[in-house]
Amino acid sequence: MSLSPTILSVPAPEGLSARCLEASAVVVSNTPVNGEYRLLVLDAPREALNCQPGQFFQLLCPAPEGEHPFLRRPMSIYGYDAEAGRLQFLYKVAGAGTRGLATLRAGDSLNVLGPLGQGFSMPEDWQNLMLVARGVGLATLAPLAREAQARGRRLTAICSARRPELAMSVELFRDYGAEVIVVHDEDGSSTPEALRPLIEARIAKGEVDAFYTCGSSRLLRLLQDLGRTHGIPGEIAMEQQMACGLGMCQACVRPFRVGERVIQRRVCREGPVFPIAEAM
Repeated sequence: MSLSPTILSVPAPEGLSARCLEASAVVVSNTPVNGEYRLLVLDAPREALNCQPGQFFQLLCPAPEGEHPFLRRPMSIYGYDAEAGRLQFLYKVAGAGTRGLATLRAGDSLNVLGPLGQGFSMPEDWQNLMLVARGVGLATLAPLAREAQARGRRLTAICSARRPELAMSVELFRDYGAEVIVVHDEDGSSTPEALRPLIEARIAKGEVDAFYTCGSSRLLRLLQDLGRTHGIPGEIAMEQQMACGLGMCQACVRPFRVGERVIQRRVCREGPVFPIAEAM
């Protein structure tokens, strides 16, 4: 069973979430889902599972042989279930930290810190949602899809990948009631030029009230342009290197355009979710 968590108070501007937990979670499984990604399932304390879609955890990755990851690794939440005590992460083995994660076996312990950051919102007038994401960015949007189904929202998920077999979370999105459209690089269907008429056709039918995205700069630029043209709002979960994940080290500061001004925000505290229109 998981050990009792430690509750931490995190400095935060007024109105932002300021509590997270450090806890020892137990590995339930850690298995490949395709040629590039793995799914890590943890038994985690209920107190650590008061999550929102779009939030993340900082994971204290074990050291793979011959390597020494120094900092925790930020990881978007792929799934959470407080009743079952389950916490899930979908990750690609790309560096020392994720190589360390790949060594975990059932029964091993993993120290986790979270949930952290500000998650997605879903205003009442956003009834028809369109998710457009690529690669592991789709993992970040999986909890949002579950929340959309729970709230009775109509959902379209455009899943982009290099090849069809690498498209992530397709069946999961379908299980959440989404219309799923898979696009990929091999046939050119994933380019902004190909996606624009596909999305605009649904806008013309009144089937898009808001966009959500993660994981691709070119998709962000496309949705920003479509949003300006058609008056459609949306949100993006930003990806950024982090050190503390708590907002104190200032390592993840990025510029955002608010009106005529460019301001600096911390991705880990003011985000990682921001209005699409403000992202740069």
